[in-house]
Amino acid sequence: MKKPVLIFSVMVFFFVPGIFAQWSLDFETGLAFQGYNDVRIPNATGTEFNFNGDFELQGPVIPLRIRLGYTFNERNHLFALFAPLGLNYEGPAPFDIRFQNTNFNEEEFIEGFYKFNSYRLTYRRDFFISDGWTFGVGFTAKIRDARVQLTAGEKTDKKDDLGFVPLLNLFAAYHFKGFTAWFEGDGLAGGPGRAFDLFLGGKFAVMENLHLKGGYRFLEGGADVSDVYNFTLVNFAILGILWQIN
Repeated sequence: MKKPVLIFSVMVFFFVPGIFAQWSLDFETGLAFQGYNDVRIPNATGTEFNFNGDFELQGPVIPLRIRLGYTFNERNHLFALFAPLGLNYEGPAPFDIRFQNTNFNEEEFIEGFYKFNSYRLTYRRDFFISDGWTFGVGFTAKIRDARVQLTAGEKTDKKDDLGFVPLLNLFAAYHFKGFTAWFEGDGLAGGPGRAFDLFLGGKFAVMENLHLKGGYRFLEGGADVSDVYNFTLVNFAILGILWQIN
């Protein structure tokens, strides 16, 4: 009895006419600037190196993020995000590197690849709304699809990491006439690792329901566990469009 009632309640909550609902589609691109990318794999026996300091980043790195949003009952928001990120490096090894099960010798020409694709589902509720301010809090379920790979001639080795990360979502916005400035971020720190994806910027209307946005994004995190040591910082200069559908 409880299960049918629950299903019916959810259907009413989302789909009964008259309940405020709005879809949004958010496209984001720009330029990425590497901060650091420290790697030691395996943690206990591998050689620590910094992709950004010890090799040359091949660029420019142009990110892409796509987020589908659904707002219901004005204060509740659901988001589905796809955010791929791939960084390519190359250059002579500055010292002998033990990576996974392979030894790369000093001065060997290395091609490096770092992948950190992110898939996320977020629920956020705006707990305070006024004429100027909006504040919200929520939770994000993140799937990370990561790879670190080194190649030198015929030698190649890699480490893949696919896993789930729970994150806290925070939102704060101030609404001017025709312009909105806002902060939004997913993040959590504790135990052997941390993850932060923070945005600060604004948007203004160029057409009805179509906004141009810009700002700065901070992506940082990593883990210090038995098989992997990796912490990465990437900065982004952001441009994008936000399309809202009532």
